[in-house]
Amino acid sequence: MSDKIVRIKDIAIKANVSTGTVDRVLHERGRVSEKVKERVLKIIKEMNYEPNLMARALGSSKKYQFAALIPDDQYDPYWQAPKAGIIKAERELKQYGINIAYFYFNPYSASSFIENASQIAKQTFDGIILSPIFYREVLPFLESWKKEQIPFVLFNTQIPDYDPLSYIGQDSYQSGYLAGKIIQYGLPNPCSILIAHFDEELSNAAHLSKKEQGFRNYFKQNNIDHEYNILEVELNSSNFSKFSERLSEIIENTPDLEGIFVTTSKAFKVASYLKQRHIKKFKIVGYDLLPKNIHYLNNGFISFLINQNPKGQGYWGIHQLADHLIFKKEVSALKYLPLDIVTKENVNYFVDMDGDDFLLNS
Repeated sequence: MSDKIVRIKDIAIKANVSTGTVDRVLHERGRVSEKVKERVLKIIKEMNYEPNLMARALGSSKKYQFAALIPDDQYDPYWQAPKAGIIKAERELKQYGINIAYFYFNPYSASSFIENASQIAKQTFDGIILSPIFYREVLPFLESWKKEQIPFVLFNTQIPDYDPLSYIGQDSYQSGYLAGKIIQYGLPNPCSILIAHFDEELSNAAHLSKKEQGFRNYFKQNNIDHEYNILEVELNSSNFSKFSERLSEIIENTPDLEGIFVTTSKAFKVASYLKQRHIKKFKIVGYDLLPKNIHYLNNGFISFLINQNPKGQGYWGIHQLADHLIFKKEVSALKYLPLDIVTKENVNYFVDMDGDDFLLNS
């Protein structure tokens, strides 16, 4: 077969029936004899006919109401990017009847998350996109939406047990494993390495636990865990005095400390502390291309950043809902985005990307 688009009219001519008959077979409506139906279906298969679902959706008057339950970027600038991705997808899909209601919660307050998720539960939505950063608190809502057969897409944090329509983001375990590999290169051995978690309760943050597990397993699986003393600390960046005191204590009591792995987008907090104290000996690996992280990457206080493509997470999440609900396409349960290793030598490539290039690299 050629690449020519097959029309209903082409099928009708070959089957020697009317276009109305083909339409009734395709949509399983009206009366068609079994003999004619079998002949039409056989020709449809032979001609590799694919319905133009986008055109059909464009001509439909149906409206789709989505809910976006996302952290408020006023508390953490990291969340500006996924929100921008969702807004971009909404603009592109507006012509197909999509409208998105935004619910912003404080990413450091479980009660804020519950309040906003409860608001969604009181209303009627065709689909939901959310970042489930509070593991315990989100589970009752996922269970409820699953029972109500409301498709939901998760981004940033993966929770597979409740059958989301799709997860968009990185493989947290693999990103932690990668961080272990790149931080270990060039470090003396034996030495100590610090895993630094910021501003989240580790026992309630599945993505951070997975990152730490992957990081530690890199050393175990390569039989070098006995050469490196891996420490772990949970830090609160909102209280700079306590944060500085705790980090100073670790550094003073760990003279062989050589590397610091920051499991969130807060690597710049550690870099700023070290710069103030004129300490530049540590190899720091963190996440995300925030302006402050890029500043310290270029100044040599951060060695590597792993780009999590947060804009792509929001963008593709909305498109997964649209593909499922509007265009009736099969949607992959997992859409892992690339693990980009960013250094000061290649950071301009990522920063200078225009608004669509992040999608081409996803």
